[in-house]
Amino acid sequence: MELIQLSTLYSPVQSELVKVEEGLQSIYREDLKKVPTLLSYPLKVAGKRLRPALTLLTGHSFVYDTERLIHMATSVELFHIATLVHDDIVDKAQLRRGVPTVNQLHGHNIAVLLGDYVFARAAEMVCSTGNLQVVTLFAQTLGIISKGELQQNFSSSESRCQKQHYFEWIGNKTASLFRMACESGAILGRAPSDAVNAMREYGWNIGLAFQIIDDILDFTGQESEMGKPVGSDLLQGALTLPVILLLERYPDDKKLRNALDGKRAEMDIKQIAEMVINSKVIDECYSIASSYSSRALQSIQPFSAANNIQPFQDMAQYILSRKK
Repeated sequence: MELIQLSTLYSPVQSELVKVEEGLQSIYREDLKKVPTLLSYPLKVAGKRLRPALTLLTGHSFVYDTERLIHMATSVELFHIATLVHDDIVDKAQLRRGVPTVNQLHGHNIAVLLGDYVFARAAEMVCSTGNLQVVTLFAQTLGIISKGELQQNFSSSESRCQKQHYFEWIGNKTASLFRMACESGAILGRAPSDAVNAMREYGWNIGLAFQIIDDILDFTGQESEMGKPVGSDLLQGALTLPVILLLERYPDDKKLRNALDGKRAEMDIKQIAEMVINSKVIDECYSIASSYSSRALQSIQPFSAANNIQPFQDMAQYILSRKK
């Protein structure tokens, strides 16, 4: 599958995405004197900006107010940045995209406060849209993500081995934010209710596909591109779809069971990664991700005659074919 370039993917909303980036950097500049080294990490380590791009692309499909849409897209990205800061704390991660994390540089207490601060700035931006519906959506999504992570931390090792648990977990932590990105764009685009629901479904399913591909790349990606060691999720105790499917094939494998029980060593992780790569697990994961991508596209198919759905088809293709 040919990889679509992000520049092509973003071309319909490039000017607005530049404004989002300027908004993120202005927060960095405004607060530089107060916290000179903290905001530089989460705001200057560039991500792909997929979520704000989805907000903008969705809004463009309907009738929209440019300024409000840019504010919402900026809020979506700030929300995402804040979750990454908090995720790094929970995971005790030392690197994010190849750069030392805030908690690694400054400790957990400072990282918690920074994450809270970025959430607050995201809330300010969504409130500036003046739309109570998207403000409510923002609050609901924050609750879903927080509740999901609490449930994940208190779940048993046995339940974490179940596919149903995995899909609930990634739905809460990843798909909910993709859903917010698309749904908020449709709301601010004054889309009819059936179109809002369709974009909501698109965001949810494409978010699930995105996370499954992310979990595949944790085993198949290049460390230099991913910015973290291969198998790092498992090393931190996260049981993702490739490992769950591998366990289904080898339920009595002692090394796998030890890894699931928290008795992990770096050598064990490398051996498990080799087992994953040398099995048909990766192909099965891609097939599952593709099925969610297909569901996403099916949800917006009724609007193909009246709206340009090509950007959403391109986004689905990009997510399935990305290498980092």
